[in-house]
Amino acid sequence: MEIVQILTDQENYQTARNYWKVLKNRLNKEGRESVTNCNQLKLEAADGKKYMTDVASAETLPRLIQSMPSPKAEPP
Repeated sequence: MEIVQILTDQENYQTARNYWKVLKNRLNKEGRESVTNCNQLKLEAADGKKYMTDVASAETLPRLIQSMPSPKAEPP
């Protein structure tokens, strides 16, 4: 989620979360393998509670980043 927040220049965590949900559904419908390679782990949040959080491997993450329409996701 933090990567989505950074790439989309969203200060609001909830807006970034909603963006990720929409993007994930769109990529899933397109049959993108990178989304199916994301798993959920229970990670601790800033409020001290643990929540199911989408995570990606080092191999999957670059593919997800390239799927986001953001100037920050463009290769140098």
